[in-house]
Amino acid sequence: MRLICFFDLPVETAKQRKDYRLFRKFLLKDGYLPLQESVYAKLVVNDGAAGHALVRLRKNRPPAGLVQVLRVSEAQFSTMEDITGRREAYDEVDTMEELLVL
Repeated sequence: MRLICFFDLPVETAKQRKDYRLFRKFLLKDGYLPLQESVYAKLVVNDGAAGHALVRLRKNRPPAGLVQVLRVSEAQFSTMEDITGRREAYDEVDTMEELLVL
């Protein structure tokens, strides 16, 4: 299962920019991978892990802005298609394997 996090945060003041940076750092530290600039995805093994990830996300959300989370199955996520651009330029390491040789 994947959790896809969409967020739209204000960045008009210095405090809002700091909140944006801290939220983005939290997402990366918590295992989310960027799909686009404000769209991040995390691989979770079951509904329990998804629930715990949502609790952590709520605890670390910024005070202003919109954060949305969508749960999708691996089958649904694997049907995603890249419509424009070259995918090679945007490849991410995204695997369940314990050992990954680069």
